Amino acid sequence: MGYVIATANMKGGVGKTTLSVNIATCLAKEHGKRVLVLDLDSQISATLSLMSPMEFAKRRKNRKTLRYLIDQIINPEPEQKHTIQDIIISQVCNLPGLNLLPGDIDLYDEFVVSEMLHQQAVTLGEKDFETIWNRFERVLLGKLLEPVREEYDFIILDCAPGYNLLTRSALATSNFYILPAKPEPLSLVGIQLLERRIAQLKESHEHEAKIDIQMLGIVFTMSNANLLTGRYYKQVMQRVHQDFGAEKICQTQIPVDVNVAKAVDSFMPVILNAPQSSGSKAFSQLTQELVQKLRIYTT
Repeated sequence: MGYVIATANMKGGVGKTTLSVNIATCLAKEHGKRVLVLDLDSQISATLSLMSPMEFAKRRKNRKTLRYLIDQIINPEPEQKHTIQDIIISQVCNLPGLNLLPGDIDLYDEFVVSEMLHQQAVTLGEKDFETIWNRFERVLLGKLLEPVREEYDFIILDCAPGYNLLTRSALATSNFYILPAKPEPLSLVGIQLLERRIAQLKESHEHEAKIDIQMLGIVFTMSNANLLTGRYYKQVMQRVHQDFGAEKICQTQIPVDVNVAKAVDSFMPVILNAPQSSGSKAFSQLTQELVQKLRIYTT
Protein backbone atom coordinates (compact mmCIF):
# COMPACT_ATOMS: atom_id res chain seq x y z
CA MET A 1 0.00 0.00 0.00
CA GLY A 2 1.33 3.44 -0.97
CA TYR A 3 1.36 6.77 0.82
CA VAL A 4 -1.60 9.10 1.18
CA ILE A 5 -0.36 12.69 1.46
CA ALA A 6 -2.52 15.76 2.10
CA THR A 7 -1.47 19.23 1.00
CA ALA A 8 -3.06 21.65 3.44
CA ASN A 9 -2.96 25.12 4.94
CA MET A 10 -5.65 27.10 6.76
CA LYS A 11 -4.66 30.13 4.65
CA GLY A 12 -5.41 30.42 0.93
CA GLY A 13 -3.16 31.81 -1.78
CA VAL A 14 -0.02 29.94 -0.73
CA GLY A 15 0.42 27.82 -3.87
CA LYS A 16 -1.10 24.67 -2.39
CA THR A 17 -2.70 23.34 -5.58
CA THR A 18 0.30 24.18 -7.76
CA LEU A 19 2.44 22.26 -5.28
CA SER A 20 0.07 19.26 -5.29
CA VAL A 21 -0.17 18.82 -9.07
CA ASN A 22 3.52 19.42 -9.77
CA ILE A 23 4.74 17.07 -7.03
CA ALA A 24 2.32 14.44 -8.36
CA THR A 25 3.58 15.00 -11.91
CA CYS A 26 7.23 14.74 -10.83
CA LEU A 27 6.53 11.49 -8.97
CA ALA A 28 5.01 9.99 -12.12
CA LYS A 29 7.38 11.46 -14.71
CA GLU A 30 10.74 11.34 -12.93
CA HIS A 31 10.29 8.60 -10.35
CA GLY A 32 8.07 6.19 -12.28
CA LYS A 33 5.39 6.16 -9.57
CA ARG A 34 1.66 5.47 -9.89
CA VAL A 35 0.01 8.64 -8.60
CA LEU A 36 -3.58 9.71 -8.02
CA VAL A 37 -4.51 13.37 -7.48
CA LEU A 38 -7.77 13.87 -5.58
CA ASP A 39 -9.23 17.40 -5.77
CA LEU A 40 -11.05 18.21 -2.51
CA ASP A 41 -11.52 21.93 -3.14
CA SER A 42 -14.77 23.21 -4.67
CA GLN A 43 -12.69 25.78 -6.57
CA ILE A 44 -11.47 22.73 -8.59
CA SER A 45 -8.06 24.31 -9.23
CA ALA A 46 -6.27 20.95 -9.20
CA THR A 47 -8.80 19.55 -11.68
CA LEU A 48 -8.38 22.50 -14.04
CA SER A 49 -4.59 22.25 -13.74
CA LEU A 50 -4.82 18.82 -15.38
CA MET A 51 -7.79 19.07 -17.76
CA SER A 52 -9.70 21.75 -19.67
CA PRO A 53 -12.98 23.31 -18.44
CA MET A 54 -14.73 21.75 -21.44
CA GLU A 55 -13.58 18.25 -20.47
CA PHE A 56 -14.61 18.89 -16.87
CA ALA A 57 -18.08 20.10 -17.92
CA LYS A 58 -18.63 16.85 -19.86
CA ARG A 59 -17.61 14.73 -16.89
CA ARG A 60 -19.77 16.73 -14.49
CA LYS A 61 -22.76 16.33 -16.80
CA ASN A 62 -22.20 12.56 -16.71
CA ARG A 63 -21.81 12.66 -12.90
CA LYS A 64 -18.22 11.46 -13.12
CA THR A 65 -16.75 13.65 -10.38
CA LEU A 66 -16.00 13.34 -6.68
CA ARG A 67 -19.49 14.71 -5.92
CA TYR A 68 -21.11 11.50 -7.18
CA LEU A 69 -18.97 9.29 -4.92
CA ILE A 70 -19.69 11.43 -1.86
CA ASP A 71 -23.41 11.38 -2.69
CA GLN A 72 -23.26 7.59 -2.82
CA ILE A 73 -21.91 7.52 0.73
CA ILE A 74 -24.31 10.15 2.10
CA ASN A 75 -27.45 9.12 0.23
CA PRO A 76 -26.83 5.86 -1.71
CA GLU A 77 -28.83 5.04 -4.83
CA PRO A 78 -30.35 1.52 -5.06
CA GLU A 79 -28.13 0.81 -8.06
CA GLN A 80 -24.78 2.57 -8.22
CA LYS A 81 -24.09 3.78 -11.77
CA HIS A 82 -20.40 4.59 -11.44
CA THR A 83 -17.57 3.14 -9.39
CA ILE A 84 -14.49 5.11 -8.37
CA GLN A 85 -12.62 3.32 -11.18
CA ASP A 86 -15.14 4.77 -13.68
CA ILE A 87 -14.59 8.29 -12.40
CA ILE A 88 -10.78 8.31 -12.18
CA ILE A 89 -9.14 9.68 -15.35
CA SER A 90 -6.02 7.75 -16.34
CA GLN A 91 -2.90 9.28 -17.88
CA VAL A 92 -3.96 12.89 -17.56
CA CYS A 93 -1.87 15.23 -19.73
CA ASN A 94 -0.87 12.01 -21.59
CA LEU A 95 1.50 11.12 -18.75
CA PRO A 96 1.54 7.40 -17.82
CA GLY A 97 1.14 6.90 -14.09
CA LEU A 98 -0.58 10.23 -13.44
CA ASN A 99 -4.31 9.86 -12.68
CA LEU A 100 -6.96 12.32 -11.51
CA LEU A 101 -10.16 12.00 -9.52
CA PRO A 102 -11.87 15.26 -10.56
CA GLY A 103 -13.39 17.50 -7.93
CA ASP A 104 -16.65 19.41 -8.25
CA ILE A 105 -17.86 22.97 -7.69
CA ASP A 106 -20.59 21.56 -5.43
CA LEU A 107 -19.23 18.74 -3.31
CA TYR A 108 -21.79 18.09 -0.58
CA ASP A 109 -24.61 19.67 1.41
CA GLU A 110 -23.80 20.19 5.12
CA PHE A 111 -27.50 19.99 6.02
CA VAL A 112 -27.94 16.62 4.27
CA VAL A 113 -24.84 15.27 6.02
CA SER A 114 -26.09 16.47 9.42
CA GLU A 115 -29.55 15.00 8.78
CA MET A 116 -28.09 11.62 7.79
CA LEU A 117 -25.82 11.48 10.83
CA HIS A 118 -28.63 12.54 13.16
CA GLN A 119 -30.73 9.66 11.83
CA GLN A 120 -27.78 7.30 12.41
CA ALA A 121 -27.45 8.53 15.98
CA VAL A 122 -31.17 7.92 16.62
CA THR A 123 -31.02 4.44 15.05
CA LEU A 124 -27.94 3.46 17.06
CA GLY A 125 -29.22 5.03 20.25
CA GLU A 126 -26.07 7.17 20.35
CA LYS A 127 -26.65 10.24 22.53
CA ASP A 128 -23.28 11.83 21.79
CA PHE A 129 -23.71 13.27 18.27
CA GLU A 130 -20.06 14.30 18.19
CA THR A 131 -19.02 10.63 18.27
CA ILE A 132 -21.14 9.88 15.20
CA TRP A 133 -19.81 12.94 13.36
CA ASN A 134 -16.18 12.12 14.21
CA ARG A 135 -16.63 8.56 13.05
CA PHE A 136 -18.06 9.76 9.72
CA GLU A 137 -15.31 12.27 8.99
CA ARG A 138 -12.67 9.72 9.95
CA VAL A 139 -13.90 7.09 7.49
CA LEU A 140 -15.41 9.20 4.66
CA LEU A 141 -12.40 9.49 2.36
CA GLY A 142 -10.85 6.25 3.57
CA LYS A 143 -13.99 4.38 2.54
CA LEU A 144 -14.15 6.22 -0.77
CA LEU A 145 -10.51 5.40 -1.62
CA GLU A 146 -10.52 1.84 -0.30
CA PRO A 147 -11.21 0.14 -3.70
CA VAL A 148 -8.15 1.78 -5.33
CA ARG A 149 -5.77 2.53 -2.48
CA GLU A 150 -3.47 -0.40 -3.21
CA GLU A 151 -3.22 0.51 -6.90
CA TYR A 152 -1.13 3.63 -6.23
CA ASP A 153 2.28 4.46 -4.83
CA PHE A 154 1.04 7.94 -3.92
CA ILE A 155 -2.39 9.49 -3.46
CA ILE A 156 -2.15 13.29 -3.22
CA LEU A 157 -5.11 15.00 -1.53
CA ASP A 158 -5.39 18.67 -2.51
CA CYS A 159 -7.34 20.20 0.39
CA ALA A 160 -9.38 23.41 0.39
CA PRO A 161 -8.16 26.29 2.57
CA GLY A 162 -9.92 26.39 5.92
CA TYR A 163 -11.08 23.42 7.93
CA ASN A 164 -14.17 21.82 6.42
CA LEU A 165 -15.43 18.24 6.56
CA LEU A 166 -13.34 17.03 3.61
CA THR A 167 -10.14 18.62 4.93
CA ARG A 168 -10.64 16.94 8.31
CA SER A 169 -11.36 13.63 6.60
CA ALA A 170 -8.27 14.05 4.41
CA LEU A 171 -6.06 14.62 7.45
CA ALA A 172 -7.62 11.66 9.25
CA THR A 173 -6.98 9.42 6.20
CA SER A 174 -3.45 10.56 5.31
CA ASN A 175 -0.10 9.19 6.39
CA PHE A 176 1.62 12.55 5.92
CA TYR A 177 0.85 16.17 5.12
CA ILE A 178 2.77 18.89 3.30
CA LEU A 179 2.30 22.45 4.50
CA PRO A 180 2.94 25.12 1.83
CA ALA A 181 3.50 28.68 3.03
CA LYS A 182 4.72 32.04 1.79
CA PRO A 183 7.92 33.36 3.41
CA GLU A 184 6.10 36.22 5.16
CA PRO A 185 4.85 36.88 8.72
CA LEU A 186 1.19 36.08 8.01
CA SER A 187 2.17 32.58 6.92
CA LEU A 188 3.07 31.81 10.50
CA VAL A 189 -0.61 32.16 11.36
CA GLY A 190 -1.64 29.56 8.76
CA ILE A 191 1.06 27.14 9.92
CA GLN A 192 0.17 27.51 13.59
CA LEU A 193 -3.57 27.21 12.95
CA LEU A 194 -3.17 23.98 11.00
CA GLU A 195 -0.93 22.48 13.67
CA ARG A 196 -3.48 23.38 16.34
CA ARG A 197 -6.32 21.89 14.27
CA ILE A 198 -4.46 18.63 13.70
CA ALA A 199 -3.73 18.32 17.42
CA GLN A 200 -7.45 18.86 18.14
CA LEU A 201 -8.41 16.34 15.47
CA LYS A 202 -6.17 13.67 17.00
CA GLU A 203 -7.51 14.43 20.49
CA SER A 204 -11.18 14.30 19.46
CA HIS A 205 -10.75 10.85 17.90
CA GLU A 206 -8.36 9.22 20.35
CA HIS A 207 -11.05 7.38 22.35
CA GLU A 208 -12.14 5.46 19.21
CA ALA A 209 -9.14 5.36 16.86
CA LYS A 210 -5.63 6.71 16.59
CA ILE A 211 -5.03 9.25 13.83
CA ASP A 212 -1.39 8.78 12.91
CA ILE A 213 -0.52 11.60 10.52
CA GLN A 214 2.93 13.20 10.41
CA MET A 215 4.20 16.42 8.88
CA LEU A 216 6.36 15.61 5.86
CA GLY A 217 7.60 19.15 5.48
CA ILE A 218 6.91 22.89 5.35
CA VAL A 219 7.49 24.20 1.81
CA PHE A 220 8.01 27.90 1.19
CA THR A 221 6.51 29.00 -2.11
CA MET A 222 6.51 32.20 -4.18
CA SER A 223 9.99 33.15 -3.02
CA ASN A 224 12.02 35.86 -4.73
CA ALA A 225 15.53 37.21 -4.29
CA ASN A 226 14.45 40.51 -2.72
CA LEU A 227 12.22 38.79 -0.19
CA LEU A 228 14.83 36.21 0.81
CA THR A 229 17.24 38.90 2.03
CA GLY A 230 14.61 40.95 3.85
CA ARG A 231 14.22 41.40 7.60
CA TYR A 232 10.70 39.93 7.68
CA TYR A 233 11.81 36.78 5.88
CA LYS A 234 14.60 36.21 8.38
CA GLN A 235 12.16 36.70 11.27
CA VAL A 236 9.74 34.18 9.78
CA MET A 237 12.43 31.59 9.18
CA GLN A 238 13.85 32.03 12.66
CA ARG A 239 10.39 31.56 14.20
CA VAL A 240 9.58 28.49 12.06
CA HIS A 241 12.95 26.94 12.96
CA GLN A 242 12.21 27.55 16.66
CA ASP A 243 8.72 26.04 16.46
CA PHE A 244 9.35 23.03 14.21
CA GLY A 245 13.10 22.44 13.87
CA ALA A 246 15.21 22.57 10.72
CA GLU A 247 14.37 18.98 9.72
CA LYS A 248 10.71 19.92 9.11
CA ILE A 249 11.54 22.77 6.72
CA CYS A 250 12.23 21.79 3.11
CA GLN A 251 15.49 23.21 1.83
CA THR A 252 14.03 23.62 -1.65
CA GLN A 253 11.91 26.74 -2.06
CA ILE A 254 9.60 27.39 -5.01
CA PRO A 255 10.47 30.68 -6.74
CA VAL A 256 8.14 33.19 -8.32
CA ASP A 257 8.06 32.10 -11.98
CA VAL A 258 5.69 33.39 -14.65
CA ASN A 259 5.90 29.99 -16.36
CA VAL A 260 3.96 28.44 -13.46
CA ALA A 261 1.02 30.78 -14.11
CA LYS A 262 1.23 30.22 -17.86
CA ALA A 263 1.13 26.46 -17.32
CA VAL A 264 -2.14 26.76 -15.38
CA ASP A 265 -3.64 28.62 -18.37
CA SER A 266 -2.65 25.62 -20.51
CA PHE A 267 -4.36 23.18 -18.07
CA MET A 268 -1.03 21.45 -17.59
CA PRO A 269 1.58 21.41 -14.77
CA VAL A 270 4.71 23.50 -15.37
CA ILE A 271 6.77 20.29 -15.10
CA LEU A 272 5.31 19.29 -18.47
CA ASN A 273 4.61 22.70 -19.97
CA ALA A 274 7.99 24.36 -19.32
CA PRO A 275 10.38 21.68 -18.03
CA GLN A 276 13.46 23.94 -18.24
CA SER A 277 11.96 26.81 -16.24
CA SER A 278 13.17 27.74 -12.75
CA GLY A 279 9.81 26.74 -11.26
CA SER A 280 9.89 23.34 -12.91
CA LYS A 281 13.43 22.65 -11.74
CA ALA A 282 12.49 23.67 -8.19
CA PHE A 283 9.50 21.29 -8.14
CA SER A 284 11.73 18.49 -9.41
CA GLN A 285 14.30 19.17 -6.68
CA LEU A 286 11.59 19.46 -4.01
CA THR A 287 10.03 16.13 -5.02
CA GLN A 288 13.41 14.43 -4.73
CA GLU A 289 13.82 15.97 -1.26
CA LEU A 290 10.37 14.77 -0.15
CA VAL A 291 11.05 11.24 -1.42
CA GLN A 292 14.24 11.20 0.67
CA LYS A 293 12.33 12.45 3.73
CA LEU A 294 9.80 9.63 3.27
CA ARG A 295 12.61 7.06 3.25
CA ILE A 296 13.87 8.46 6.58
CA TYR A 297 10.42 8.51 8.20
CA THR A 298 9.49 5.00 7.09
CA THR A 299 12.72 3.12 7.88
